[in-house]
Amino acid sequence: MIPLMLCFFCMGFVDLVGIASNYVKEDLALTDSVANIFPSLVFFWFLIFSIPTGMLMNKIGRKKTVLLSLGVTVVSLLIPLFGNNFAVMLISFSLLGIGNALMQTSLNPLVSTVMGGENLASTLTFGQFVKAIASFLAPYLAMWGATQVIPSFGYDWRVLFFIYFIVGILSTALLAMTPIDEPKMEGKASTFVECFKLLGTPIVLLSFLGIMCHVGIDVGTNTTAPKILMERLGMSLNDAAFATSLYFIFRTVGCLTGSFFLRVMNNRTFFIISVCMMAVSMLLLFMGTERWELYTAIALVGYGNSNIFSICFAKALTSMPEKQNEVSGLMIMGLFGGTIFPLLMGFMSDGFGQAGAVLIMALGVIYLFTYIKQLKQAKI
Repeated sequence: MIPLMLCFFCMGFVDLVGIASNYVKEDLALTDSVANIFPSLVFFWFLIFSIPTGMLMNKIGRKKTVLLSLGVTVVSLLIPLFGNNFAVMLISFSLLGIGNALMQTSLNPLVSTVMGGENLASTLTFGQFVKAIASFLAPYLAMWGATQVIPSFGYDWRVLFFIYFIVGILSTALLAMTPIDEPKMEGKASTFVECFKLLGTPIVLLSFLGIMCHVGIDVGTNTTAPKILMERLGMSLNDAAFATSLYFIFRTVGCLTGSFFLRVMNNRTFFIISVCMMAVSMLLLFMGTERWELYTAIALVGYGNSNIFSICFAKALTSMPEKQNEVSGLMIMGLFGGTIFPLLMGFMSDGFGQAGAVLIMALGVIYLFTYIKQLKQAKI
């Protein structure tokens, strides 16, 4: 489990795009709509690569697919160390998105291979807890690099990429040395069209949309929270970057406690509590002007959004156990929500300020309220 959990840590590297896009915006003097291309580009690749990755797993196995994803991720972290112009960052963020699409599609089924199907939601949530550690460390590492003199490297805030590059190398080596017995695939592998047809199953489609909203809110908060503090409290970027860390601190706490609550509490009840916390958060982010209001809002959405992915993913995965690789690919394709939400939020914030961006996230929360009825039937 140690190499697998370290892979979840590497999965969290994708969340550096929020704070990184803010620093790139400042370095290159970009508008919100242009700067938001970076997080949108990262999650665009989930639309392209998720289903092919599910099919690839059927051919080469889950472990080899995770190793491939780690290799692509390591390369993406190496590139920014050689420059900080627009083209370099586009290439880096694209590879980071491709690597993460491969990893998120293959790692969750690999964990289910090792752990079995019992308490899958809580196991995945613990993995999300480990992932969240990497997420909330990213802004601190970027701030440290931006505010400290680092004679040995000189990468300013980009020292973040160097540190995560080293961790990525370690994770790849450990997983490669770990023997994992995977069940042999029975029958004929699904085609691309057959994978898409699974969206015709209502619970698969609705879970797919739920994950789109979860990731849209996640990336949206990650990117927009510092901008809200800068707009309403007059903070500098280095000070406002704390907002991203605060979000991921509470996401981390949510994942850790959620792995317990999902074992002892009805999943539907916990889901309702989580979505209600997010709804209160949207109201405070939209109207709040005081520091305590905005910090409370960021904490609430961090905790509330921490277990949405695991519940939706596990619900879809357990609904079709014979098609887990294909369903996993479809669910991870839902991370494409991380492309749609930031683009819409960028245009809204350019026109109406950050309150406009919050309205887009609020639409995602409204959808999650409609998903509650899907959790009535059976316990995950």
